[in-house]
Amino acid sequence: MALFSSNAFNSLVLMLYLSIILILLPLSFASNKWGIPQSDVDLLEFPLNLEYLEAEFFLWGTLGYGLDNVAPELTGNGPEPIGAKIAKLSPFVRDVVAQFAFQEVGHLRAIKSTVPGFPRPLLNISSESFATVINSAFGRTLEPPFDPYANDINYLIASYVIPYVGLTGYVGANPNLQSPAAKRLVAGLLGVESGQDAVIRALLFEQAYVKVRPYGITVAEFTDRISYLRNKLGHAGLKDEGIVVKPSEGAEGRISGNVLAGDKDSLSFGRTPEEILRIVYGSGNESKPGGFYPKGAEGRIASHILDRMRHY
Repeated sequence: MALFSSNAFNSLVLMLYLSIILILLPLSFASNKWGIPQSDVDLLEFPLNLEYLEAEFFLWGTLGYGLDNVAPELTGNGPEPIGAKIAKLSPFVRDVVAQFAFQEVGHLRAIKSTVPGFPRPLLNISSESFATVINSAFGRTLEPPFDPYANDINYLIASYVIPYVGLTGYVGANPNLQSPAAKRLVAGLLGVESGQDAVIRALLFEQAYVKVRPYGITVAEFTDRISYLRNKLGHAGLKDEGIVVKPSEGAEGRISGNVLAGDKDSLSFGRTPEEILRIVYGSGNESKPGGFYPKGAEGRIASHILDRMRHY
């Protein structure tokens, strides 16, 4: 008489097969309670660098205080930002940007509820930091130095500098995500980030040909120079456009107004983490911290890039 029936033998084989699969599954898929692959964790953590920057800039600009007062549990006891202060804004612009500020707090919570995250990196959002960006954009030193906190126009131009970079990062990360949880989170983040960018661009477009005092330079030229600088620093071709372009470069090659930036099919541009670091460091070099991140960005991706370059 056989020790095992055919059904019992098949069940045993199946159990052994499943056991082997479980053993061989990449450990990365057990990175958190959602079973998100480590590659997704890295791609979700990297944007925290930009979300921290946006949250602090918008909170301080509108309220005069930042995450340490609004949501200290999200800072991870990271250092307070350098040079943060309240901006001289009209009630309307203050209200709009304050909405952005609290949205960024939500973004931080959403990401850090999904992946481990990291403490707030050291951020430099001082007037001098933004003035350096603007001087680089124009290839000369503006006098007096550009002050992002001086008025509505200056603050909106400074706001133009930041959120769009994060938006392109989400677009660039999306095709590389594997898990439904990560894709769902990035889709939600991208929707609001792109909305913020659209509002900022629309408010600036309304005053596209107004000259920014005391420089005698139009708002449109400011955006064009900033976009050109980001393309230059990113080293990845055209992925950025100002609010006014040549008609041949606008949507369907038929219009110069460019409230929303996009490629020839009006699809959002995407950037890699390396491209983003080159831009936010202001150095054009993903391994050379500076700019808004004096000590560099945080997370496995940014740290790996720095470590990799140190070994060369």
